[in-house]
Amino acid sequence: MSGWDRVRSSRSRLRGAGGYSRHTNMSERQPSYRSVRLGRIQPQAPGHRTIYCNDREANLPVRFKGNSISTTKYNIFTFLPKGLFEQFRRVANLYFLMISILSTTPMSPVNPVTNVVPLSLVLFVSLVKEAFEDWKRLLNDRVINSTPIDVLQGQRWESIPWRKLQVGDIVKIRQDGFFPADILFLASSNPDGVCYIETANLDGETNLKIRKALERTWDYLTPEKASEFKGEIQCEQPNNSLYTFTGNLNIQKQTLPLSPNQLLLRGCSLRNTEYIVGAVVFTGHETKVMMNAMNVPSKRSTLERKLDKLILALFGTLFCMCLIGAIGSGVFINSKYYYLGLGESVESQFNPNNRFVVAVLTMFTLITLYSTIIPISLYVSIEMVKFIQSTQYINKDLLMYHSETNTPALARTSNLNEELGQVEYIFSDKTGTLTRNLMEFFKCSIGGEVYGTGITEIERGGAERKGMKIEEVPRSATAIHEKGFNFDDPRLMRGAWRNEPNSDTLKEFFRCLAICHTVLPEGDESPEKIAYQAASPDEAALVTAAKNFGFFFYRRTPTTIMVRESHVEKMGKIQDVSYEILNVLEFNSTRKRQSVICRYPNGRLVLYCKGADTVIYERLAEGNNGIKNVSREHLEQFGSSGLRTLCLAYRDLSTELYESWNEKFIHAKSSLRDREKKLDEVSELIEKDLILIGCTAIEDKLQEGVPSCIETLSRAGIKIWVLTGDKMETAINIAYACSLINNDMKQFIISSESDAIREVESRGDPVETARFIKDTVKQELRKCLEEAEHYLHTVTGPKLALIIDGKCLMYALDPSLRGNLLQLSLNCSSVVCCRVSPLQKAQVTSLVKKGAKKITLSIGDGANDVSMIQAAHVGVGISGLEGMQAVMASDFAIAQFSYLTDLLLVHGRWSYLRICKVVTYFFYKNLTFTLTQFWFTFQTGFSGQRFYDDWFQSLFNVIFTALPVIILGLFDKDVSASLSKKYPELYMEGIRNSFFKWRVVGVWAFFSVYQSLIFYYFVTASSRNGHNLSGRMFGLWDVSTMTFTCVVVTVNVRLLMACNSITRWHHISVGGSILAWFVFIFIYSGIMTSHDRQENEYFVIYILMSTFYFYFTLLLVPIVALLGDFLYQGIQRWFFPYDYQIIQEIHRHEPDDRSRAQLLEIPNRLTPDEERSYAIARLPRETSRHTGFAFDSPGYESFFASQAGVYAPQKAWDVARRASMRTQRASKKN
Repeated sequence: MSGWDRVRSSRSRLRGAGGYSRHTNMSERQPSYRSVRLGRIQPQAPGHRTIYCNDREANLPVRFKGNSISTTKYNIFTFLPKGLFEQFRRVANLYFLMISILSTTPMSPVNPVTNVVPLSLVLFVSLVKEAFEDWKRLLNDRVINSTPIDVLQGQRWESIPWRKLQVGDIVKIRQDGFFPADILFLASSNPDGVCYIETANLDGETNLKIRKALERTWDYLTPEKASEFKGEIQCEQPNNSLYTFTGNLNIQKQTLPLSPNQLLLRGCSLRNTEYIVGAVVFTGHETKVMMNAMNVPSKRSTLERKLDKLILALFGTLFCMCLIGAIGSGVFINSKYYYLGLGESVESQFNPNNRFVVAVLTMFTLITLYSTIIPISLYVSIEMVKFIQSTQYINKDLLMYHSETNTPALARTSNLNEELGQVEYIFSDKTGTLTRNLMEFFKCSIGGEVYGTGITEIERGGAERKGMKIEEVPRSATAIHEKGFNFDDPRLMRGAWRNEPNSDTLKEFFRCLAICHTVLPEGDESPEKIAYQAASPDEAALVTAAKNFGFFFYRRTPTTIMVRESHVEKMGKIQDVSYEILNVLEFNSTRKRQSVICRYPNGRLVLYCKGADTVIYERLAEGNNGIKNVSREHLEQFGSSGLRTLCLAYRDLSTELYESWNEKFIHAKSSLRDREKKLDEVSELIEKDLILIGCTAIEDKLQEGVPSCIETLSRAGIKIWVLTGDKMETAINIAYACSLINNDMKQFIISSESDAIREVESRGDPVETARFIKDTVKQELRKCLEEAEHYLHTVTGPKLALIIDGKCLMYALDPSLRGNLLQLSLNCSSVVCCRVSPLQKAQVTSLVKKGAKKITLSIGDGANDVSMIQAAHVGVGISGLEGMQAVMASDFAIAQFSYLTDLLLVHGRWSYLRICKVVTYFFYKNLTFTLTQFWFTFQTGFSGQRFYDDWFQSLFNVIFTALPVIILGLFDKDVSASLSKKYPELYMEGIRNSFFKWRVVGVWAFFSVYQSLIFYYFVTASSRNGHNLSGRMFGLWDVSTMTFTCVVVTVNVRLLMACNSITRWHHISVGGSILAWFVFIFIYSGIMTSHDRQENEYFVIYILMSTFYFYFTLLLVPIVALLGDFLYQGIQRWFFPYDYQIIQEIHRHEPDDRSRAQLLEIPNRLTPDEERSYAIARLPRETSRHTGFAFDSPGYESFFASQAGVYAPQKAWDVARRASMRTQRASKKN
């Protein structure tokens, strides 16, 4: 089963569109149906499939898909064509293919090998990478397809690999095993026909889910009995809707309805159950998890898109240079140059009688000659830099490591590193992102009375802002604080509730908490040792509250719930009560409520319901207005304290009413078409005339460091929007607690909870209501916009904040109003959107992304945040308690919201700065090199004569200047991490795109032209009167080799001038590149074969180096060439400094503060592994005044660990470290 663990990280994200289906043989056709997810309609195939269980021959004519799966991109036949197609989708690769083809023609002045070899090398490396990744997918597929599974053959279980499984087979899955296909659950080793499954591979949630087999199939457990099972399944066609399933099981002339409760999905695993038996329904690529499989959408950074424009500008420059040369050749060519032999028999390219043909052919010649203006290694270098930045810097940053959950930061893509340095808008979820998603039962209102004396963090923060001081209330002796429960009120604890005047209402409240849920108990049946597995932390908190109030839920079967009730009949008496669960009306995002119909031991029938206040209040019976109004005030009070609220209600049912309703409910459950809709309609029939019991208030505490993080990001020029499904009061107070909103701000509130809108809604006309709300929103937007523009024109105007709810937002996003909404929002420092749906979150993100053309980042932790995360330029997932769907859909994953400070202000800024320098430096060095060839063209009659040897031209980018620019992209750092966070205003340089403007590119281009002129004319002019030791004048290849040497030395030294910090790696790479040139030219000049063009270069370097001219020129030319850059940089830094240069000057005498002791917050009690990790983290690192966090070398841990007596794994590079240490010690002794 280890194969599933390996695919878990690569398992694609689950999405809500794009279902695939296949028509199969069917006995009848049903009208098409659809499921709606995330606001998009997903079409599915009409009809259904018929499956004959335990009968392969009957299923054979239908030709169901096999169970073998393949996640590879290629096969042996498609790898080369498809792989090459992917590579040539890049414009640069296509360009170099064209150059390579041109170089094979007679018009080319260069050897085709010199163009084909570098291109082939780049393509080879890329294809090998693709092949390696696909090979790993293939091996993974093989492991999964070969996993054994027990299948019924005759009357015994036979083990076969998953790939041989077929639709209709009867299979047996053991505990902790994975389901090999989508399986209809028939029987379980548990006597009540239930099993527990974990869906971590589907949605990342580790909470156990309960599934129940149909009672009619419970007996098919043994192979002898299972062999008698000959049922016929009629179910929906394969689709990608994970949470729906409709079908019927026909068995012995009886039709039984099937629901998602009987479907076990491929990829889930069996837990807490010895084994189960099931029938295969969907196999292979028709399983729901495989139909949901998709890769993370490909995102390109803004800088990369601007790089395309720069490449196009280089294309334009290349075309202009070639056009000038072509026109020049057409003008220059003339018969008067008799010594050129331009007679009648000359080839077309040099025929003076057809100047147009001469110009055209010269154009193609010059294209191949100047092809180096676009660097072939640019993309490879950038990808390498980004990959190392992600894996070595972001993933291994201890400041973004969460020790409590052992969760490091994770860069799931390296394409967007520099985008992190330009984010201007952050869209954040609230629950689990700004807050901890650790729910604690904190307060409640029962029968119009508030219970609970605690003070929330938000109440305390609000009071501090008003200058008030809240006295800490001492906790009573009955107070209990455990996971999920932080409640203090002596009136309810330890049976004291019996003395309250509303004790009957209290009893209903506690029973509703203990019965109305889908929680699974685990462990010993004692209050101290039991553990609750819940679908959400809220549910677990409510059941834990019931336990502490004396109503201890400890056992569940498919039809009963066991509750140990204390102090009910009399004080101190404990009794176990069994409640029969007749129906469960489950919670979903549309219903926003959950109901349970149960029968008491005395025969009483009760419906308990809990849900959102708006939904419950709509369904309350007439009367009791006093309690309703008081409870509504309490709800608003809880909301203003930042608490999450739910309303609880009940209804007594008569036997006749229930039986009549239950028939309709069973009929709706049996429906094959629109089952969910019919179930909702039937639920509405009984979920009415409810009696309000009270409401609960659960606290979701803020994550550590959120207020300071938001304040820091705001100083960095980043605007933060909160998009949440919570009520407006709760969202506003969370925003206050997070320092997102304060009393000094002017707040624009656009809400649908106004009296005028309520009055129109009460008339019940939806058309009139929609028109009125739209007009109201239009007026509010216009009024707020006018007021905002007035404030913006004042010098000391306040900061602005916009608060809008989901209903108003729906109309504000209308095409006729979204312009006003966008304009108003962009003028506000903070925006809070309440009661918004997942689709609205994505729409708001897209509005700013596309409408304002700003860089956006979305951050969330739940499945409802996936669409928002995908819509933004950068998606960040929080590794929280709501499963891993947000992480699976994200580009970067972190454990805490506060880690955004390091992710953006440190890694984002550095990545942006480094990539900008890498791109502009590539542009500079290639333009400089190509222009020297261009100036030479004017001296050769525009004939296309090459100035440099072919191999000089080919290896310039690949070897002689390749490594330093990568070192620049990895190690350059303007200020330290601590200074980046101390001065967050530095981040605004990225928002303004200060380092990749056309002005910056223009400055580099200017110095490229200047330096190329120096290289060419200084060397050629000085060599005219020069001669070697034998008295001969310098020839073309002497001059070009001298020029090339100056170019290599100068562009490498120029890189050092561009660096903000210089490390040993800079010295090694620059020195190594220059040394590589000399090693190459020594070998290349010293060897000659009879079938190459090296005779031009034979012995050239040896002759040059024997003259004083060589050394004088090598010293003088780079100095003169770099003089202009030196003066420009000095003037710019002195008179027009960047922000980071000012900070550098302020702190230039301060050493880097890179103490590791504060990087991890270690609790007082550590496990042995934690102690070792902490000891390793405290070990000294090799330090340098010029290095910062990015240059720390964690590889030296084992060396220093051995000195400190701490065990740490050996690293390969420690050998080199020890060798260098020994060398240093030996030299000191000598």
